[in-house]
Amino acid sequence: MTSSNNNLYNLKVLPGTRDHHGFFIQETTYKMAGMTASGWAHICLDSAACYYVSPDSFLEVSVGGEDFIGE
Repeated sequence: MTSSNNNLYNLKVLPGTRDHHGFFIQETTYKMAGMTASGWAHICLDSAACYYVSPDSFLEVSVGGEDFIGE
């Protein structure tokens, strides 16, 4: 994934997902903003609400209209 394509990646998180601080995050659709070198996914709800979460927390990912179901 390149930074120019990040806005094409939408995802939902599993119920009970926590951010890197241990706080629960809202169960809704987020945009993928990138990945850190340590393996955290950087996801954003809007320009003011972004979180670092484990990539194992993804429920569903869509790319431009195609849906990919996670396990």
